[in-house]
Amino acid sequence: MTQSKKDVVFSLELLFFLILGFILTYNFMGPFYAAFDISFMGNIWVNWFGLSYVLFVLYSLLSGLIISKLRTFYKNRLTSKIFWILSIGSIYILVAPFINGENPF
Repeated sequence: MTQSKKDVVFSLELLFFLILGFILTYNFMGPFYAAFDISFMGNIWVNWFGLSYVLFVLYSLLSGLIISKLRTFYKNRLTSKIFWILSIGSIYILVAPFINGENPF
């Protein structure tokens, strides 16, 4: 696969997970946090990014393990330090409201 095709695939994947994360943030995260008496207000876009990126990480892990044609493409992504630093930050974004009892963002 040429580099330009990889870039298009990567951009479409990101766009898909941003849209999916937006839908899930407003339809499911608000009621989920409310069930634990955590107000879902403030900079909701931070939670949106966190959820979108966690979904992207899960997709990358599954794709890297299952798809063999693009294995090097996903292997390069999974070995990136920035990829893992952002995934740790995204998990913190999703867990922080449970630790603090409120949405700190």
